[in-house]
Amino acid sequence: MSSTLSVRWTIAPAIAPRPLINCNRCGGVKPYRCGEKFRVNANGKRIDVWLIYRCVDCDNSWNRTILERCNRHDIEPALLAALESNDPAFVRRHAFDTVALRSRIGRIEEFPDVTVRKELMGSEPGRTAALALEFQLEGTTPLRLDRLLAGELGLSRSRLQALEDRRRLTTQPDGAKALRKPVRDGLAIRLDLAGEADCNAVLLAAYR
Repeated sequence: MSSTLSVRWTIAPAIAPRPLINCNRCGGVKPYRCGEKFRVNANGKRIDVWLIYRCVDCDNSWNRTILERCNRHDIEPALLAALESNDPAFVRRHAFDTVALRSRIGRIEEFPDVTVRKELMGSEPGRTAALALEFQLEGTTPLRLDRLLAGELGLSRSRLQALEDRRRLTTQPDGAKALRKPVRDGLAIRLDLAGEADCNAVLLAAYR
């Protein structure tokens, strides 16, 4: 039983982060949702682009700057076309850029909801009790590692903690209290399930 089941999880946030803005209609700080549309304004050779957000209560708009006073000739035609057509992939790239949004507005609301795509790396080993997980993130998420593993593998968080305490669950790069921290891109986990009654069920859950 020396072989290892290797699986890659591609994790995508399901709900875009929302900036917390003082809404002049509601009269208080409100979360604004991404409206999934760009506003492109051309003034001669200069281009301004904003991503439109809307107050969740009154629909008041807020424009997040994407490009400011850029020379049209400095913008690649494909990029300008994506902005003008509200290309969904391009909208998502900006809407889920938590770092850029936080640097622009400061306070934001994040959500732990994610979708997980599981990909078996290589062929399924015949008999094994070892699981190697590799995480690839399509955007940051506040979701804690223990909550992700519990939900996807069917293991309680207390049991995951016990496995970590016994060094049967290890993370790479190694970090203190990794289970209690948000999932990170490039994180790798090794889980030794030898002797566990539900070993096969957990291994199946890892890639199905």
